[in-house]
Amino acid sequence: MDAQTIIARRVAQELRPGNLVNLGIGIPTLVANFVPAGLNVFFQSENGLIGSGPIPEQGMRHPFLTDAGGRPISALPGAATFDSAMSFGLIRGGHVDITVLGGLQVDTAGHLANWMIPGKMVPGMGGAMDLVSGAKRVIIAMQHAAKGKSKIVVSCNLPLTSTRPVDLVVTDLAVIAFPGGKATLQETAPGISVAEVMAVTEAELAIPDKVPEMKF
Repeated sequence: MDAQTIIARRVAQELRPGNLVNLGIGIPTLVANFVPAGLNVFFQSENGLIGSGPIPEQGMRHPFLTDAGGRPISALPGAATFDSAMSFGLIRGGHVDITVLGGLQVDTAGHLANWMIPGKMVPGMGGAMDLVSGAKRVIIAMQHAAKGKSKIVVSCNLPLTSTRPVDLVVTDLAVIAFPGGKATLQETAPGISVAEVMAVTEAELAIPDKVPEMKF
């Protein structure tokens, strides 16, 4: 199983019936492919759609139906469309149950940096600041390391997205939560040991007596 699939499948286990869920660009969009059978959730695209469906078949794309990254999506029966002001009203008003976002860095206390790398062109923050500040639960879906460097760091050296800590980080190696503001290893990926996670993690992790393996 490839890294992105491991992450998306594990994040999908966090969804609950009736949740309003916002999926960010990148790995988070894959979560919709692994919603457990019989679980009814509502996916929100921050550009103004609740009830987004899978990528449309060839020839069935509609120019006005896109996700926040501009990629074609479909709308399920009963879907609702609205302007971006209403969409961000839902986000800022605390009505989004879960947002799943990508990340560049997450630090020991759960602070997220995911919107820019200084010196590189930035098209805009998008909804990241609003989502991290306004969603009831924030889950970060990202690979554990990039170019050999841990993305779970002692302190973020990239601009923070929000002062609010995230709730959960799911990587291709581990699940990490932040009880009491301390990065804590919750689960390891299939076939990965605690020692292997620690070896590629810059931040110090609290390790419970028993760390189970991810379940899908």
